[in-house]
Amino acid sequence: MQFTRYTTDGTPQWGIRQDDEIVPLNGLREEITYQQLTDPGFLRVVEDAVDAAEDRAIPVEDAKLLAPVPQPGKIVCVGLNYHDHAEEQNEEVPERPLLFGKAGTAVTNPGDPIVHPAAIDEVDYEVELGVVIGRTAKDVSAADARDYVAGYTAINDVSGRDAQFEDEQFFRGKSYDTFAPMGPTLVPDSELDPSSLDVACRVNGETKQSSNTEEFIFDVPEVVEYISGITTLRPGDVISTGTPGGVGIFRDPPELLEPGDSVDVEIEGIGTLTNPVIGE
Repeated sequence: MQFTRYTTDGTPQWGIRQDDEIVPLNGLREEITYQQLTDPGFLRVVEDAVDAAEDRAIPVEDAKLLAPVPQPGKIVCVGLNYHDHAEEQNEEVPERPLLFGKAGTAVTNPGDPIVHPAAIDEVDYEVELGVVIGRTAKDVSAADARDYVAGYTAINDVSGRDAQFEDEQFFRGKSYDTFAPMGPTLVPDSELDPSSLDVACRVNGETKQSSNTEEFIFDVPEVVEYISGITTLRPGDVISTGTPGGVGIFRDPPELLEPGDSVDVEIEGIGTLTNPVIGE
């Protein structure tokens, strides 16, 4: 079940993506919230609503797709969380998750442009599995962690590498406006196994990253446990779980994004998130 946030007339609404169509959910009596997505009973209600509304489905091409979490309370990112990404940097596997923050205002919609800042030369792509929190989580154990997850989406953790390396910390380089494309769907935790998903990134149709979340150093339950032991996670917060090997800055020579490029990040079961790159 792929929840899709979209608009056809300027008013955001939720629907269920089915192949090349979206079944609207505006007839539900219940409000769709991230917390509701953790409730199996609510998901059964949605299934019934989809069956009843199939005759009102619209083509995806007639809708403007929107980020499933337009204003996250916080985006917590995990660095160096794939074995193959650590190997390409000749880095030791970390003993604990390496965390940094990304501004929530960096979120942008599927299809909207990634704006290449004039002051930044090295703009990079990173396909990442996004974890959307559905219930308030504080000191949650790994064994219980997935009970607090609303679902999963795809994130392109766009990175200004020169800012990142000049500052010797990540926030500025990760937080320019439009540097967090998100979507195209939000899939409930009950529908996906986050530890066994193919992930890929393509630039202008050429595959740059191809891996599987089996390469995670710290899986989703471990990450939720660790972060919730540091800071309270609330519904609508997002965890970006790290990227696999193949990022542009570590290629020889580096292969970075330029205005005119098009970037696809694809995650099994979630779909393909596509964004063009334009100059500032």
